[in-house]
Amino acid sequence: SQFSGGLKPDLIIPFKYDKKAAKEALNKYVASKKMVPKIFKDQNHIDEIKGVYVPHWLFTGTAVAAADFTAERVRTWSDSNYNHTETSYFSCYRSGNMNFANIPVDGSTKMDDTLMESIEPFNANEAVPFSTAYMAGFLADKYDVGLEASIPRANERVKNSVVSALEKTVTDRMYTAVIPKGSQVDIANGSYKYALYPVWLLNTTWSGKKYTFAMNGQTGKFVGDLPLDKGAFWKKVAILTAP
Repeated sequence: SQFSGGLKPDLIIPFKYDKKAAKEALNKYVASKKMVPKIFKDQNHIDEIKGVYVPHWLFTGTAVAAADFTAERVRTWSDSNYNHTETSYFSCYRSGNMNFANIPVDGSTKMDDTLMESIEPFNANEAVPFSTAYMAGFLADKYDVGLEASIPRANERVKNSVVSALEKTVTDRMYTAVIPKGSQVDIANGSYKYALYPVWLLNTTWSGKKYTFAMNGQTGKFVGDLPLDKGAFWKKVAILTAP
C-alpha cells in the first residue's frame, strides 16, 4: 500500500547481486586495504546485512552554460647569467549546451546521501516498469524527501558537471594552472521520474564503533569507512618522506 497511487514508482532496478555476494565483497574490500588494523580484519563480524530498495528521484534536462576562467602558463629557461621565469596569463571563455538524463537524488532521509552517491553509477537503461514482484525478500520504503526538496541537489550536480566539462576544455590546452572565475548555468526542458534503486547495506562493529558499508546491488560497486592503523600509516609516511 506504500507504493500505490501517487506513491507508485515509475521504475525499479532489480537486484543482480545476492546476500552472499555482498558478504564476499565486504571481505575482499577489507582485505584489500593495507592501512586497516590486522586485528580488525581478523575480528570484525557482520552485525546486520540487508537488501534495500532506496527511493530516488531521477531528473532529466538540458543545461545551457557559460563560464570564465583565468589560465596561467609558466616558461623557464637559463642563460649564462640568469635563470628566467615567464608567466603568461590568459582570459578564457567557454559556453555550450549539455543534455543530462536520469540524474539520481536520494529520496530517503534514512540513507546517507554521500554513501548513496558513492556507489553510483546505476545504469538506468536497465530499469524496468515498477512491479511489487521484484520486492520479494527485500526491504523498501517510500520517499520522505519530496520532489521539490530534491531539485536543488539535482541542479547542483548538473552545475558542477557542466562547469567541470567546460573547464576541461581549458586544461586540455596544457596550461600550468586554470582558475574558475564565474559561471552561469540555466536548466531547461526538465522532467523527472520516481525510481527504486537496489542497495546492500552492511554494518559491523569493532572496538565499540559501528562501521557502515554499502554495495550497489546492480553493479557490485562497494564503499564504506574503515579504521586506520595509525602506526602503519605513519611508518608509510616516514618511508615516503625519508628521501
